[in-house]
Amino acid sequence: MHTHTTQSIREWKNQIIHQDEIDRYLVDGKDFIDEEQINTALEKNAKSDPSRIHEIIAKAHSIELMSSDDVAALLQVTNPDMRKEIAEAAKKIKKQVYDNRVVTFAPLYCGSKCVNRCAYCGFKSDNKSVIRKVLTMDEIREEARVLAGVIGHKRLIIVFGEHPETDADYIAETMKTIYEVKVPVRNGMGEIRRVNVNAAPLPIQDLKKLKKAGIGTFQVFQETYHHETYSKVHPADTLKGNYRWRLYALHRSMDAGIDDVAIGALFGLYDWKFEVMGMVAHARDLERLYHIGPHTISFPRLTPAVGTNFDHIRHQVSDEDFTHLIAVLRLAIPYAGMIITNRETPQIMESVIDMCTQRDAESKIGIGDYADTYRKDQIAEREQFMLNDTSSLDQVIQKLAKSGHITSFCTAGYRCGRTGDKIMGLLKSGKEGCFCKLNAVLTFQEWLEDFASEETRNIGEALIQQEIAEIRGRVPQDFSEATFTKFLSDYHKIQDGVRDLYF
Repeated sequence: MHTHTTQSIREWKNQIIHQDEIDRYLVDGKDFIDEEQINTALEKNAKSDPSRIHEIIAKAHSIELMSSDDVAALLQVTNPDMRKEIAEAAKKIKKQVYDNRVVTFAPLYCGSKCVNRCAYCGFKSDNKSVIRKVLTMDEIREEARVLAGVIGHKRLIIVFGEHPETDADYIAETMKTIYEVKVPVRNGMGEIRRVNVNAAPLPIQDLKKLKKAGIGTFQVFQETYHHETYSKVHPADTLKGNYRWRLYALHRSMDAGIDDVAIGALFGLYDWKFEVMGMVAHARDLERLYHIGPHTISFPRLTPAVGTNFDHIRHQVSDEDFTHLIAVLRLAIPYAGMIITNRETPQIMESVIDMCTQRDAESKIGIGDYADTYRKDQIAEREQFMLNDTSSLDQVIQKLAKSGHITSFCTAGYRCGRTGDKIMGLLKSGKEGCFCKLNAVLTFQEWLEDFASEETRNIGEALIQQEIAEIRGRVPQDFSEATFTKFLSDYHKIQDGVRDLYF
């Protein structure tokens, strides 16, 4: 690992931001977050009668991006009964698009060095309380061996601070290393099949390196869409201080050939209604230019971190408002996957999972914590923030199965090119949910065979039998009997310990 001097870091920072890769996306010199328009929409839709709310809910089942006025109207519903109707509609739409599948993943933090000074982040460069470390490729390999061979994960989101030691070349090498890891398990081979990336905004030339290395989804959270608040929490003399460089990170990704992108906001920095409106505006601009919206959306809340002070925060989101904003997002961007994370308590996770499609499990966000004697406790000095749910993957899957959710480990669609505009039509028509359930059953059975406790396996296999019966009755007409017969054959092969390598 290279040791960088203050001078070399300064030179590296000067090479990152390309102004022409911002200007090309502006319209009349303006970005797509029109604060006056957002505030006007919120003001004029502050009070809507129940009949209008019912009309908006009904329209949401068309699985199209919602208008700003309709989103604003839903956001400002405060009546508990009406909020409950919105939440029930969100659950139905989630099932309409994604069925009862929930995808699990784990974050792998690869480096805590960062050149930024974000007010809310434990990794900010002037935080002396944090232990700084960047994993070597040997250490990455050991982390992946635990994740794939001990816990049983198939998907990772790899996370990096913004620093020359974790640049695009390092990220690409990290992906390559993870994909190479194969670990013998009970009946087959443990491996990571999809690596998503949460990293700082990059120029197009660097994004092309990640595309070549096999990136899954590229995830960049704007943190806050409110310009003034963004400036307050991200100092102007830092790379992250450039609002528009971050705002168009995913536009550049699309132009680099990465057609699976993920948006998000850190709720608590500014008014949560404004942030939801900003996320919808983000999806709209991606659709405008690329005819593809975000593959996933995330909505983390501020969580305590060592060396940070939240006394200045005036917009903490209550559990009730948090649940409501998730329901509104499900209706507003209905085709997108929605990610709830272990920042939240098990109780909150359980209350919103029917509206969501992905969650992390058995997460460890300290640098090197998976392989560090399989560490159980969180150490604040090694974490970007603290987690509220430390349940094991087995516990999470068992709880999901008991509530009727099948955990899917399928990644076949990505590897056969069913991404971007190729998947949007399937999502909007509801076919993707049915099609993917076939592979959800196969990969769930595979995980049960390789990793599950006896209790979880029994509960999971009972759920699978229900799923198979449902699949037989629901497959589209263009699915032949031969297709279903092959699915059953593959399912029984997994039970017999024979593995096909197409998951």
